[in-house]
Amino acid sequence: MSISATMVKELREKTSAGMMDCKKALEEAKGDFEAAVEWLRVKGLSAAAKKADRIAAEGLVSAATSGKTAAVVEINSETDFVSRNDGFKAFVSDILTHVLNSNSTSPILEQAYTKTPSKNVGEALKEAIATIGENLVIRRTKKYTVAGEGLVHTYIHGEGKIGVMIEVGAANAAAANSAEAKTFASDVCLHIAAMNPLALSQADMSPEVVAKEKEILKLKNLESGKKPEMVDKIVDGQIRKFLAENCLMDQNFVKNPELTITALMKECSKKAGGDLTIKRFTRFELGAGIEKKVVDFAAEVAAQTQGLN
Repeated sequence: MSISATMVKELREKTSAGMMDCKKALEEAKGDFEAAVEWLRVKGLSAAAKKADRIAAEGLVSAATSGKTAAVVEINSETDFVSRNDGFKAFVSDILTHVLNSNSTSPILEQAYTKTPSKNVGEALKEAIATIGENLVIRRTKKYTVAGEGLVHTYIHGEGKIGVMIEVGAANAAAANSAEAKTFASDVCLHIAAMNPLALSQADMSPEVVAKEKEILKLKNLESGKKPEMVDKIVDGQIRKFLAENCLMDQNFVKNPELTITALMKECSKKAGGDLTIKRFTRFELGAGIEKKVVDFAAEVAAQTQGLN
């Protein structure tokens, strides 16, 4: 198939690879965009391939706790201007409060709106869109409630760009309510925001993610000239490194790289007077995975004014 300049441009923006490399990748992939991204990774030409999951979109991520319950939400807008609008911020706050307090298991747009129970969340969203004058999307929400002894904590980074929520279990009430436990939860939230772990532990890592990474590493090693009979052994070592870098419990603590998160947890458990355990975490990054429309204003103006002279 014919590879257009637009396709090459989009692939270059997504991967930061060279123009000719992008054109070659698309040709090899017969125009399949994701296959072209993978081809560039295998060739070692996509220095920014990991950025593909962090494409910016507008809106806000917000999070809060209420006793033993916490919630995090992402609500998108079309423009950054609206994301700074007080009306939009108030709507995000209202939806966050709704998620914190609602016990409904229905899809969020069908839930009775906590602020105004006579309407559902979908109706409240439509009203906000009409008032603000821009399309809005309640993209995702998550809520944790502690079972047993423990605590929840949330953290927002970059004025609503990243939101983190964590649940920490504790051996007893004294440990759960200790200053050390709160500091531990806060530090781990900060770490998660910075390091973006893919899973809590190696046991929690998606087998599909590991299999895909192995496939790419194997092809990459073969491309670089490694002996075929040695590739599996090399890949095994690289996968161990991949897991250590992407599983929270194995990562080096961002504030003290001499400690892993597991070692930090043990230290804090001693200070808290009872074992602390990271039960689960959620990390929302604004716009992750959303392709943001790129507008060529010069071309747009030229198209609109064509024939007016």
